[in-house]
Amino acid sequence: MDRGRLTITLKKEILKKLDDCIDGSRIRNRSHAIEYVLARYFAPKLKKALILAGGKGVKMRPFTYEMPKCLIPVNGRPVLDYTIENLRRYDIRDIIISIGYHGEKIREYVGDGSRYGVKITYIEQKGSEVGTAAPLRQVKKLVGAEPFVLYYADVLAKINYDDMFDFHIANDGVATMALTSVAKSSDWGVVRVQGSRVYSFLEKPDHRKDLSKIINVGIYICEPNIFDSVTPHAKRLEKDVFPKLVEQHKLTGYIFAGQWFDVGNPESYKQAVEEWKV
Repeated sequence: MDRGRLTITLKKEILKKLDDCIDGSRIRNRSHAIEYVLARYFAPKLKKALILAGGKGVKMRPFTYEMPKCLIPVNGRPVLDYTIENLRRYDIRDIIISIGYHGEKIREYVGDGSRYGVKITYIEQKGSEVGTAAPLRQVKKLVGAEPFVLYYADVLAKINYDDMFDFHIANDGVATMALTSVAKSSDWGVVRVQGSRVYSFLEKPDHRKDLSKIINVGIYICEPNIFDSVTPHAKRLEKDVFPKLVEQHKLTGYIFAGQWFDVGNPESYKQAVEEWKV
């Protein structure tokens, strides 16, 4: 990104507060600290989210013969309940849900979102418009010119969106991908990071000893210009969009330590039932 040179004089107490922001990684120096604070001040608030809930959940049969993955229960409540409530906790109240398989059951259960204190809008995947890229093409006008959360509906996670958004702003990417570490990474999208930048992304590669243990968890913060990378022919974000952003050095990786489970994976779902804490 183009930058201009600026010389300013600040009070010592303000300089001290700026210096306190410098951690050597997210905020590298005074110049970066000033840019970060100003960007945080002028940046649009994170208010919108797109939840991808159109998948068939083949791995979770027989559950998913009767229900979509996002309505699979954990501790007596559908996964989607926890997802919406955590978004609302961070004042993200304008939520779009992309539905497909058993979509009518999601509509029936969630409704307009009023019982959660949010507004729900639905978009529907039909015919050839399947995969994770199609919903982004559909929501371009709904999202507008604001950053937004992109969330895979079979994910159950405790994530601090305020902290992730701070990271996103500080690192100036088109998209920020939430990351965690697991023992067997080949079941998911395997990521390598250098500083804040993702420099390698492999979707469910063959298992081998040298694989990174860091994986993509299915939660992202995206800038509106991500739509420029979602071509009419793109089917899957993991295959057709994210690798391009990696090549362009526009994908950043946010490692978080909160709870995370993939309820579309039988082993991970079993772990969620045993370990998830509200």
